[in-house]
Amino acid sequence: MNVLLLSMPDSFEHTPTLTMRMPNGALASLAGNVDAHHRVAIADLVLAQHDVAATVRRLISAHTPDVVGLSVMTFQRKTALKLIALIRALRPAAKVVVGGYDPSLAPEAYTHASSGVDFIVSGEGDLTFRDLLRALESGGDLTAIPGLSIRRGDEFVRNSPRHVSNLDGEIKPPNRAARVLTGYTLLGRPIDIVETSRGCTYDCSFCSIIEMRGRNFHTWSIERILDDIRDARDRGARAIFIVDDNISLNVVRFKALCDAISAAGLNDIDYVVQAMTSAIANAGDELAASMRAAGFRYVFLGIENILDEDLAFLRASAKNAQRQGGRSVGNATARAIDVLHRHGMLVVGGLIVGSPGDTKESIEANLAFARQYVDWPYIQHPTPYPGTPMTKDFREKGLIVSEDVEEYDGTTAVVRTEHLSAEDIEFLRWRAERWMKVRHIPAVVKHDPGFVMAYGLKMLRHTFRGTTLKTWLGLEDERVAFKRYKQIRRAEREYVAEQEHT
Repeated sequence: MNVLLLSMPDSFEHTPTLTMRMPNGALASLAGNVDAHHRVAIADLVLAQHDVAATVRRLISAHTPDVVGLSVMTFQRKTALKLIALIRALRPAAKVVVGGYDPSLAPEAYTHASSGVDFIVSGEGDLTFRDLLRALESGGDLTAIPGLSIRRGDEFVRNSPRHVSNLDGEIKPPNRAARVLTGYTLLGRPIDIVETSRGCTYDCSFCSIIEMRGRNFHTWSIERILDDIRDARDRGARAIFIVDDNISLNVVRFKALCDAISAAGLNDIDYVVQAMTSAIANAGDELAASMRAAGFRYVFLGIENILDEDLAFLRASAKNAQRQGGRSVGNATARAIDVLHRHGMLVVGGLIVGSPGDTKESIEANLAFARQYVDWPYIQHPTPYPGTPMTKDFREKGLIVSEDVEEYDGTTAVVRTEHLSAEDIEFLRWRAERWMKVRHIPAVVKHDPGFVMAYGLKMLRHTFRGTTLKTWLGLEDERVAFKRYKQIRRAEREYVAEQEHT
């Protein structure tokens, strides 16, 4: 069968395609786990943001797919439904499959008759999608496939859930050769992604992972991971983003992986990873030294918030606790940042501002902390993603002000606090964060001077879009520039024009 797998073009404000274009690892894993005789093409549409409809038309014509699969996050839902309408017009006989966080946690958004969706894959899709292709090809029983929902006329039949995979021995390596678009980069360096584990045992209120797969943690062997890194490097990658849900759950394993990367000579490229503050702080110099020796450059720290009351609301206190003698002795954030900085790594500071009790002063405290300690801000607002405990909390408090899910991108404030409007919250972040990003330019110049020479001005224009000479001269209020930025950002979300999706 001919299979076309698409990821959506919609990108986060903090990951503009000018500076980073990441591949969708789930699609490569799907391609690696279907039976080998299928002809699979992967298209990450983030590589074609300014020509989405034309790119899809070309792909449909070139690959004549029997099955089209779309990976969708909540803020990408509107784009996905437009693309499905276009696919239906171009290739009426193709079966359309959706998967990812949004279809898994909000399937009702895809079950209405006009959606054009034939199948919904819930949770991990590697084995479910493989089994779906087998059944379509052989005429087998679709209702026997765990994790699959099937259209029957105007209704959907939901099969039994599929248990999460133990990974090793079950899930095959990704098939990067199936990608048909090129240009994945981080600050001009070719980048790829590698997955070493799946799952998390914490229950943060803002996170969709637990709703997707429960509280668990499964890993691949270090040998398999090294082979995967080699494959990515051999295909040209000079940076690797390790996309695990929480690799730092097992610090001993994480250090062993770092040491194995160094021993295998795979430390000649840059690595980016996500980690808990508590794990980095409590592991101290030993882990950090191994990370730096392995080539780790950027560490996304899940700081979440520096105020205890906000951490309690976010259910993130435990993973941000510094421990001594088995007891919690305070917040681990400052210690974690210090350890990483002393070992030459850069901190991407993940904070969340806008919890129900937040005031202007509490938000400013977090912004001041980020300004002083983090190298690159990744500050977001609480977002009521489908199925998360946070959504229930915000609904009960009546604080959700927008149901437009295309705005659920983390940096558009869609909930207010008990003291501030959503617009005030977003304005505070926007005003402060732009200057934090400018501060990071010297570090980028040192590591990637060619990229800054070629794109530095464009980076600044993107960061300060909405701001004009009048703003700089103090001839207009910053709120005016902020509203102009909001209009620009809204227009940027229109990746497929109305007339293009039919």
